[in-house]
Amino acid sequence: MHDHDQDQPDAHPHPGAHPHPHGSEAPGPDRWKHDGVRVIPGDRLDANTAQTPGMYRQAAINAARVGAQRIWAGTVAIQPDAKTGVHHHGALESVIYVVSGRARMRWGDRLEYVAEAGPGDFIFVPPYVPHQEINASTDEPLHCVLVRSDNEAVVVNIPDVEPVEKPETVHWVDPIHKAP
Repeated sequence: MHDHDQDQPDAHPHPGAHPHPHGSEAPGPDRWKHDGVRVIPGDRLDANTAQTPGMYRQAAINAARVGAQRIWAGTVAIQPDAKTGVHHHGALESVIYVVSGRARMRWGDRLEYVAEAGPGDFIFVPPYVPHQEINASTDEPLHCVLVRSDNEAVVVNIPDVEPVEKPETVHWVDPIHKAP
């Protein structure tokens, strides 16, 4: 079922373009071959996306990868006992689905509100809400699926907020983030 060629950004010469006919024109037999369903294998996500200190985001669905026009989706991982910097996502709405681990969310102008979520729970983050993601576990990574209401991963880091819980210094070691 996996067509690994389809998940590459250059698999279609014009991501987001629709070369198939519209209206009363008769579609050809390959109408949806390159503009139909796309499978993005979990081991082929793209880390070339907006990042926030303390977390590691990878894009699966966006304009560059599949031609998405109104949605962004990917994964996020936060190491044990780590916290992100304070940030918001502009006008975008975000949905976080907790796959494994325990998420603690702080939000508000001074991060004065808190809620927790575990595996199978969904978190909704409205536009412009300052927030901080925290891995509530001291020994288990937090893994989530993230979906946003636009094809860009807008992240506005807010360095001048004094968070209730200080972000931890976490050194990500991957192709983009080298060990110090």
